[in-house]
Amino acid sequence: MSEGQDEATVSRRKFLGAGSAIVAAAAGLGSAQAQETSSKDEPIIRTPDHHLPSESEPAAKNTALDEQNPNSVWSPATDAGGQPPFKYSFSLSHKRMEGGGWTRQVTVRDLAISKKMAGVQMRLIKGGVRELHWHVGAEWALMLYGSARITAVDQEGRSHVSDVNKGDLWIFPGGIPHSIQGLGDDGCQFLLVFDDGNFNEFATFLLTDWLTHTPPDVLAKNFNVPAETFAKVPPKELFIFERPLPRPLAEEQKQAEAGTGRVPHSFDFRPSEMKPTKVSKGGEVKIVDRKIWPATNIAAAIVTLKPGGLRELHWHPNEDEWQYYVSGKGRMTVFAAGGHARTMDFQEGDVGYVDKSAPHYVENTGDTDLVFIEVFPTPYYEDISLAEWLAHTPSRLVNQHIATGEDFLAKINKKEVVIVPE
Repeated sequence: MSEGQDEATVSRRKFLGAGSAIVAAAAGLGSAQAQETSSKDEPIIRTPDHHLPSESEPAAKNTALDEQNPNSVWSPATDAGGQPPFKYSFSLSHKRMEGGGWTRQVTVRDLAISKKMAGVQMRLIKGGVRELHWHVGAEWALMLYGSARITAVDQEGRSHVSDVNKGDLWIFPGGIPHSIQGLGDDGCQFLLVFDDGNFNEFATFLLTDWLTHTPPDVLAKNFNVPAETFAKVPPKELFIFERPLPRPLAEEQKQAEAGTGRVPHSFDFRPSEMKPTKVSKGGEVKIVDRKIWPATNIAAAIVTLKPGGLRELHWHPNEDEWQYYVSGKGRMTVFAAGGHARTMDFQEGDVGYVDKSAPHYVENTGDTDLVFIEVFPTPYYEDISLAEWLAHTPSRLVNQHIATGEDFLAKINKKEVVIVPE
């Protein structure tokens, strides 16, 4: 045996010895204590109630925040490495208040990992208007509460005017001018997702802002009217403002479509009218991408996990994943390769982010349904599950890796489960 082989054998024995010690300790101590290995290969004792001196926190702490993030305060023994956080809460975001409502955002400036996507929450009161504007990037939206009237015009001058309600979606591709107005007795609240992590809701192309910064004589020449026509253009952006409710929908649609017609593919979509893509005992998922919504260039999955349900171990090979937690409580572990893994807790109003191809799962840790959305800056949804991978790889080869026995591997479902239990 060579010197290198001898060192490798010693290292392997040392590793196996440490692993055996952990198993023995766990078996001997039952559920009261568990061990992991420190950087010096010394067993670390962990207790469920964290009563040991090495686990104590005698100084002042933020108890409320700790209770919301138990897997950060006391991470699972399987977590390892210095993986950056992949969670940010809208509750920590600055809220811009206006006469017609408010808005706040989570971008790469808040959540450093979120390089490809950003999110916005917006509230519009009855009659509240998000003024006519457009963005460089695409805008994907989920109605969280109430009702709204949305308008848009495409590159051919074709119009879209519709009313959207709780649970509905809309998409405005980059460069498409649009507006949103709150309806009903109490307006609306919605989530916006943009395919640009550096997006800034407070720096968009606004109608009033543009006209204010264009010489009146140029405006007059452009429209062939007297310059006085534009004397009352607001001296600064309106952004979010209150106005009377719009006219009846059919009337506004007819007026907006005159001469050019309606957009060929609707900019709104109603997931409530589609069958779930996958249903199991653990919950359901609805996948909404260009396959069923031709107008969208942003794919999404709407996931509902029942208590104890699991969005199975998987990854997305084509793009990063931006998440929003609508209701309930859950946790997610993301494996970042190189032996790095981190677990974080989520609840309503939180944003999560997973890099392209990074494996992860989401588990419902509460006693009510966990509802969250997965959003991707690509027209089509793609994923690969751990079970699917193992089921379609020769069982002898897999068993040589993980030593589970080929009987276990033969029983893995040949089709992706998505949500467990089945």
